Amino acid sequence: MIAPFGTTKAGRPVDLITLSAGDLTAKILTFGGILNDLRLKDVPYGLTLGSPDLAAYDGGPMGYFGALVGPVANRISGASATLDGQVFTFDANEGGTTLHGGANGMHTEIWQIADHTDRSVTLTLTLPDGKGGFPGTRQITAQFEIDAPATLRLHLSATTNAPTFMNIANHSYWSLDGRATTEGHWLKLNADRYTPVDARLIPTGVCDVAGTGFDLREGRVLRPSDTERYDHNFCLSDQPGEMKQATVLKGETGVNLVMETTEPGLQVFDAAPIGSGDFPGHRGVPEVGFCGLALEAQRWPDAPNQPAFPSVILRPGETYTQETLWRFSKE
Repeated sequence: MIAPFGTTKAGRPVDLITLSAGDLTAKILTFGGILNDLRLKDVPYGLTLGSPDLAAYDGGPMGYFGALVGPVANRISGASATLDGQVFTFDANEGGTTLHGGANGMHTEIWQIADHTDRSVTLTLTLPDGKGGFPGTRQITAQFEIDAPATLRLHLSATTNAPTFMNIANHSYWSLDGRATTEGHWLKLNADRYTPVDARLIPTGVCDVAGTGFDLREGRVLRPSDTERYDHNFCLSDQPGEMKQATVLKGETGVNLVMETTEPGLQVFDAAPIGSGDFPGHRGVPEVGFCGLALEAQRWPDAPNQPAFPSVILRPGETYTQETLWRFSKE
């Protein structure tokens, strides 16, 4: 089902697509390719954070909530990178850093509906050469699909007519208990390495998680009062490829999420400094710090400037792909 969701400040209409199969219902916006809401049968609240108000996303504080971010997700140090000997300068929207493609990244774009059924939708987007400083005219496709009883799949693909950088991520915040914070959620990460960061949140290398606060291989209960904060990339593999389990997240109410991806990295962000301002979330009240947990399947941050990291270079004749799924259950 497709319904109007509102009009952007620039006067462009936005649609809301509702998908349903088995026990799962998802709502997708053409604005930002946003996963706006997700509901599991017999659970009386949404499992991902969003807003019923388009203004919360369109220049508002919830711009990244549920969005497809890119063309290069995460951070690029110095807002520049060299490709085939040419230096490209990007939009610096986090101090001297480019975050999620810049202020006018993919999260601000209106996607086109190419195809849809009751349980799937295919969205397309064309990014013109030079937008945000990134080269190449790029054609991007995103397909959301629900498999019964309760799995949401996302398949991403992209091509370009000139060498460029490509690294897209879904930026949903997950909250499985319908409460103000993720206090009490249990998180397991299938990663034995992570990328420590400097004060600008730029990776400084790769380290083993053993003996650190980033060892979540056996699982850990999350507490906002803990001193360990998370806005880090966890290394699932050295290259994109086979589908693998990245993480398990469990709520105290018995709602479980298993996430699998083809991507080599998972950015985990605890949302400590994040809120929705005066805009209400789906619970009818504004979201506050630690409101959800972002689990962003992607290639490693700052890869354009770190040649030892999995490459994010996309060339003409190649196809960038990603597949990520989220499987839900209720104990």
